[in-house]
Amino acid sequence: MKTKFRRRRLLLATVALLAIGALAFANRSMIRSAYDSFTGADFTGPGHGSVTLQINSGDDGAIVSQELVDLGVVKSYRTVYKLVIARNTVFYPGSYRLKLAMSSPAALDALADAGNRISNRVTIKEGLRLGQVLAELSKATGISVESFKTQAADLASIGVPGSEISAEGWLFPATYEFDPGTSAKQVLEQMVARTKVELTKFSVAPKDQHRVLTLAALIQKEARQEPDFYKVSRVFLNRIANGMHLQSDATVSYGVNGSTVSTSAADRANANGYNTYLNAGLPIGPIGAPGAVAIDAALHPADGKWLYFCAINLKTGETVFSNTYAEHQAAVRQWQAWMRENPGYD
Repeated sequence: MKTKFRRRRLLLATVALLAIGALAFANRSMIRSAYDSFTGADFTGPGHGSVTLQINSGDDGAIVSQELVDLGVVKSYRTVYKLVIARNTVFYPGSYRLKLAMSSPAALDALADAGNRISNRVTIKEGLRLGQVLAELSKATGISVESFKTQAADLASIGVPGSEISAEGWLFPATYEFDPGTSAKQVLEQMVARTKVELTKFSVAPKDQHRVLTLAALIQKEARQEPDFYKVSRVFLNRIANGMHLQSDATVSYGVNGSTVSTSAADRANANGYNTYLNAGLPIGPIGAPGAVAIDAALHPADGKWLYFCAINLKTGETVFSNTYAEHQAAVRQWQAWMRENPGYD
């Protein structure tokens, strides 16, 4: 009985000693940390390993400094925060690739280096269709195309007016950088917001946005050289004013989900809201993503009486603008000759 009691007492004493040792170690660590902070101790050198720092919108120097300490990037809050104040450092939201055990100057230099910002960079070219835009976004962000399609279909959630047929034309073509973890909804919201910024820049009233984007998208697909954007715009507006159908192969191709420059008789006979051979006026919606030049051209067409245009060299984009149908037919023959000499440009 006495032996069991002595064993229990020995066990309790051992546990107590271990607890005291752990507490002493923790206290030493806390004391050391407090000492480092008080004295301004710092790591030296560029550091080692890898760690990611997330700066959120609204995070100030104090928050970022503490996060650097908590992640083990820098040794002392006091040291790094003093340097933040001295440098008048401005922090931008995003994810940053840093190292462990960096000196405070090295850590702040790394944060100022754009090369350390982790982002999914993507360039959306002018004229791409909605499906193509979503595919490019998927490749850049790792978010599935289906997720983007589902989100894009919910127009109100991403800021597209509910009166629109789809998000086509509302995802502005530009270069974007999306932080890791950005959702499909956030990506599309940002692109729609950029379109609205551009429309506001050109003083386009909400009631005119659909018409302007529809015309601009058509100009974007048909024009090749920048000066011609404004002439193409005038041709379309002249034809509408004269009661003529636009007869744009780009709209026909879009309506039948085609991908070629030229269209067939069957394509041009297909009854859909984008067929400007069958229907008067503009198509029922944009056929791609118009850029700033196309929007400007839709609002500020060149002066002229042209009713026709025809690209006669698809490599250079050289385009002939004509006032009469006879002149246009001559340009078409030039285009046909070029096509025979340059097979593969369908």
